Amino acid sequence: MRGRFHTSSQAFFAAAVLVAVIAAGTVVLRAEPAKSESMQRPYTTSFRLADCTFLSRGDDNPYFILDPGHRLFLEGGEGKEEVRLQITVLGDMQDISLPGIGVVRTRVVEEREWVDGELAEVSRNFFALCAETRDVFYFGEDVDNYEGGVIANHDGAWRAGVNGALPGLIMPGTFLLGSRYFQEIATGAALDRGENLGMDLTVEVPAGLFEGCVSVFETSALEASSTSYKVYAPGIGLIVDDSLALVSWGR
Repeated sequence: MRGRFHTSSQAFFAAAVLVAVIAAGTVVLRAEPAKSESMQRPYTTSFRLADCTFLSRGDDNPYFILDPGHRLFLEGGEGKEEVRLQITVLGDMQDISLPGIGVVRTRVVEEREWVDGELAEVSRNFFALCAETRDVFYFGEDVDNYEGGVIANHDGAWRAGVNGALPGLIMPGTFLLGSRYFQEIATGAALDRGENLGMDLTVEVPAGLFEGCVSVFETSALEASSTSYKVYAPGIGLIVDDSLALVSWGR
């Protein structure tokens, strides 16, 4: 997934931009100083995956849609750069083999990111829905990072079942305030974490006014100073990604 995190000072800048795209009288998001790790609850790493019947499509989790053809467009500024993000649920599927569980058929969600009109990243992300809990799990991604129109590297790529990597939780089926969980579990490659910050939010972005939204604060165990804020709307999915906001969606 989009791997751009912000340092602490950048996080405050991003939060200020969010205030500008969220309507007055609805909700204001702001960066909060992180407490010492020793003072906080640990992040969940075990998700009882063996108890899940995995589905590669569906909208049972209203905040993370896995129906092929579902597409989101977000735009915004990061510093002096103009960024455009396109997220598309593809018809493609990817089989992931996990020790002790077997083969899980996942849905491929493609993200394309342009910076100042130039393609910067294309990632193919692998997700599956647990039928019993409505949790959506993240099984890895293939990443192409571009520079000057050509692929420069594949930094950030990982896959569950390879080199000890395990699936993480990208969106819980039951959204509990304060819950903390690993979204990616790939030592040395991807260790993003989520914390549920807000729910029942009403948020306005260029695409419209959305009710019943939830917000997630993300950090990385690989970079202690890196943070990111995301907001999800029911029936749509991601509508705010730091300074990016949803401008349209469809199929």
